[in-house]
Amino acid sequence: MGSELRWGIIGTGAIARRFAAELREASSGRLVSVGSRTAARADAFARDFNIERSYEDYQALIEDVEVDVVYIATPHPEHAQWAVRAAEAGKHILCEKPLTLHHADAEAVIEAARSHGVFLMEAFMYRCHPQTLRLTELLRDGAIGELRVIEAVHSFHGSDDPDGRLLSNRLGGGGILDVGCYCMSAARLVAGVATGMPSATEPIEVTGTAHIGDRSGVDEWAVASLLFPGNIVAHLACGIQVDQPPVLRLHGSEGSIDVSAPWLPGLDGARAHGIVVRRAGAPPATVSVETDRGLYAIEADEVAACIHRRASESSTVPWADSLGNMVALDRWRLAVGMIYDAERPAALGTPIHGRPLAVRGQPIPDGAIAGVGRPVSRLVLGTMLAHGDPSWPTAMSVFDEFFERGGNTFDSARRYGRGES
Repeated sequence: MGSELRWGIIGTGAIARRFAAELREASSGRLVSVGSRTAARADAFARDFNIERSYEDYQALIEDVEVDVVYIATPHPEHAQWAVRAAEAGKHILCEKPLTLHHADAEAVIEAARSHGVFLMEAFMYRCHPQTLRLTELLRDGAIGELRVIEAVHSFHGSDDPDGRLLSNRLGGGGILDVGCYCMSAARLVAGVATGMPSATEPIEVTGTAHIGDRSGVDEWAVASLLFPGNIVAHLACGIQVDQPPVLRLHGSEGSIDVSAPWLPGLDGARAHGIVVRRAGAPPATVSVETDRGLYAIEADEVAACIHRRASESSTVPWADSLGNMVALDRWRLAVGMIYDAERPAALGTPIHGRPLAVRGQPIPDGAIAGVGRPVSRLVLGTMLAHGDPSWPTAMSVFDEFFERGGNTFDSARRYGRGES
């Protein structure tokens, strides 16, 4: 791999186009390949961005030897499969947020990246922007005293098309995963910084309310209330069917901070941004942040910097942070009753990588039990996970991994899950 990273994009939707356009401003790489579900869309994308090669198959792009790093911009439920397959092919990965549909898949994706020695980062581009870094510096410097209340809002009125991605249960639509993930990410980040953590921290309590559409089956607007260590509370609001101004506002014992364009700083060519600090008895002070590149170019250069120093993860969005955010989002969805069809047993018949189950690698050593006519794995897996809708994705992910590593013996004790397992 040379000094200039060669990028391939999986997916040709709006976010992929935005990334492709700004990648031209990056100092570290160029776009060489694109993959879509159809040749027509792949070819059109390639023409628009002067890309050398286009594929009507994601796997073909992943196997392209001229691609160093893959940007995954598919709908949410497809992130896990293609991230795992990219890792298996030795490709570095930038995966759109949320990293996966739920925490269990996120663990599997990170394990794949670790096992195959590739870089992986969740594409929370606002975290790479200098504005977010400046915000954390202000908090660490005590600009508003002790942090007490966080307000975070990311909401818009999107398409009313019932077959579009945003309103599709099948495609992982809804506000919490599409934009609420930003609010959760920021709340965890600032709460962590304010309590002396190097990065994000986890909420002690997560409660919420949402409107789940009768027709769409997804959360069309939602709110959450969080309690963090240090008695910090947060109010989050998101939606895909209601316009609300973007907000990231922090209230402390000695003042407040308002962040300009918290989620999309630098979008549409903006290069100067302001963070407004208000303290009692003093006029508002604007802390200016300037950049020389767009938001996605900054993100791409962060990926390149990590890869060139042979880091497997970025300190800006580390793996533990992505896992923590997925856990918190799972808790928010559970609180409002938002469960995707893809998380129910009927949809979990294929492993995360999308191929049929098969034993791979070095199998677990066999043992024997008197009266059992076949070898049994010396490692036995319990089934306590296998009960209730919230548990199914984790259970299936663990069970599939156990089987593919040679496990064939399960303990299904009647008392597990009060008999449900």
